[in-house]
Amino acid sequence: MAEEQVLNAAGNGPAISRRGFIAMAGACAVAPGWAAAAPAPVTIRILSPRGAAMIDPRAVVETIAEGIKWAEGPVWLPGAKALLFSDPPANIMRRWSRRDGVSVFMTPSGAATFDPKLVREAGSNGLALGRDGALLIDDSGSRGLARVDLATRQRTMLVDRYRGKRFNSPNDMHVARSGAIYFTDPPYGFVDGDASPLKELEQNGVYRWTPGGEAVLVDGSLTRPNGVALSPDERRLYVSVSDPKARRIMVYDLDAGGMPRGSRLFFDAGALLGPGNPDGMKVAANGTLFCSGPGGMYLMSPEAEPLALIATGGPIANCAFGEDGATLFMTANDRVLRVRLRVNGLHR
Repeated sequence: MAEEQVLNAAGNGPAISRRGFIAMAGACAVAPGWAAAAPAPVTIRILSPRGAAMIDPRAVVETIAEGIKWAEGPVWLPGAKALLFSDPPANIMRRWSRRDGVSVFMTPSGAATFDPKLVREAGSNGLALGRDGALLIDDSGSRGLARVDLATRQRTMLVDRYRGKRFNSPNDMHVARSGAIYFTDPPYGFVDGDASPLKELEQNGVYRWTPGGEAVLVDGSLTRPNGVALSPDERRLYVSVSDPKARRIMVYDLDAGGMPRGSRLFFDAGALLGPGNPDGMKVAANGTLFCSGPGGMYLMSPEAEPLALIATGGPIANCAFGEDGATLFMTANDRVLRVRLRVNGLHR
């Protein structure tokens, strides 16, 4: 599956202004109906001299999987040397490896039974590995966090309620070194969103759950919390907001107990053009954010300086570091992409 595109004429140029950055991101927008056309060329744009130290603008971007309804939630399995990724509307989890290519890993990946008139994404969404090596699943259809023993495939629901009420449709997660799980719970799994008769909670929350405990609300004020990630020192929590009316990334300063002391706007994506919204993200070992946004996948400094942009002409939902840590996997609409980096993203 050797679809590949390279770039970049501007790769060795100087840093650009914010206005220029917005214009450059907007240049990635395409006409309505792009999803039905042939995939657009993948481009890598360097937006700051620091970006060139992160990724080669002429790096080959490979397509390793395609024909997916909506690719999401990638996670690398070091022991198996394989990538798992979700297809929430298809209720399928797939596996890719260099040796075996693409195969179905789990079906159903989420709810075994559901009403399609009420549920639009019954499958798994965000994926992560627990501190014990088990697979953790944001189970959109079953409306909870699930654990799967990779050896036996035994599945256990870890938490599916906040104060007695069922979650909406857990979307993304980050596992802290302590084993605590931060996760987001927008209503994207429901056909009718906030108006769904299935919705029990008033808020679309960001939560923290610790093994043996109950879910604790981190923030209940966000309209569409989505991607979530911790900084390498775990003193900051980043949360993307995919509300088209208020596209942004928030940052929370955490106390010693892992709860927020305060929050502030990290990056305002409202002026960006192009397909997609702030969505999934990962933070590299050096603190660089790899975050989805309008126009593609952005590399961003801890000071919110845009460093580089990977653009496909369509939305990119999420990403993961894998292999030796210097490979970035991206779930990009109906396909999964792989590109080499100049930095190691994995935390050691």
